Amino acid sequence: MASLLALLSSLLWGTADFEGGRLSKHRAPIAVLGFSQVLGLFFGITLVIFLGDSGAQAFGDGGYLIPGICAGFLGYFGLICLYAGLASGSMGVVSPISALSAVIPLSYALINGESLSLITSIGIVLALAGAFCASGPELSQGLPLRPLLLAIGAACGFGTALTFISIGSQSSALMTMVTMRMATLVLTLGIALRYRSLGGFTRREYPSLLFMGVADFLANLLLGVACSKGSVSVAMVLGSMYPIATALLAFKFLHERLHKVQYVGIALAVGGVALISAF
Repeated sequence: MASLLALLSSLLWGTADFEGGRLSKHRAPIAVLGFSQVLGLFFGITLVIFLGDSGAQAFGDGGYLIPGICAGFLGYFGLICLYAGLASGSMGVVSPISALSAVIPLSYALINGESLSLITSIGIVLALAGAFCASGPELSQGLPLRPLLLAIGAACGFGTALTFISIGSQSSALMTMVTMRMATLVLTLGIALRYRSLGGFTRREYPSLLFMGVADFLANLLLGVACSKGSVSVAMVLGSMYPIATALLAFKFLHERLHKVQYVGIALAVGGVALISAF
C-alpha cells in the first residue's frame, strides 16, 4: 500500500509540474507558485475540518510543526527554482537534476538506520537512473550556468523538504502538509505586498491553478502517509518518479518529441519500480 501511495504521489506531482511549467511560460513563476499554494492551503484546511487530526502532537520531539514549517520554506524555494528553470526552456537540464532530489531523504533514512535488501537497492538505483533519463537530459548544447544553478537549487530544496515531510509525517501527515502551506502563505503574502500584484491571472487560468494547488497538496500528503506506513527510502524513491508523468504529458498535449534516452529512462524506471514492489 505504501508503494502505491508513493507512486500516486509521483503521478500527481508530475501533472502539477506540467501545469506549472506551462503557466510559467506566460506568467511569473513565483505568482503561479504562490497562487496555487494558497489554494492548496484552503483544500488542506477543508480536509482537516472533515477528517480531523488537528489533535496530533505539534511540539517537541516527533511533533509536526517545526518539520512542517521547514518543509514549507524549502519546498517553496525548490518550486521557484523548478518553475523558473522550466520557463527558461532548459527542461533538459533542470528536470533531470531536480529528479535526483530523492537522494537526500534516501541518504537521511539510511544514515538513521534504515536497511535495504540487495534487490531493493538495485531497484532504487534503476528507478533513480530512470527518473533522470526520463526527464530528457540534453547537454549537447553545453551546460548553461543559470539552468544548472536552478536545477541544483530545485533538487536541494525538494530533497530537504522531503526529508522534513518524512519526519513530520510520523506524527501527522495531514497536519504537516497544512503547516507547510501556512508557512508558504506567509511568503506568498509578503511577495504579493512587495509587488502589489496577485499575478494578473485570468478567469480561464483559475481551474489550472486550483488543480495545481490540490494536486501538489495531495502529492505531499500521500507521500507523507507512505513514509509513515512503510520504508522511507522506498517511498521517497517511488515518489520521485514524477518526471515520467511530466514528460508523457508534454508529449501528449504539447507534442514534444520524446528522445531515445527518455524511452530508456522510462524502461529503467519501470524495471526499478517492479523490483522494489516485488521484493
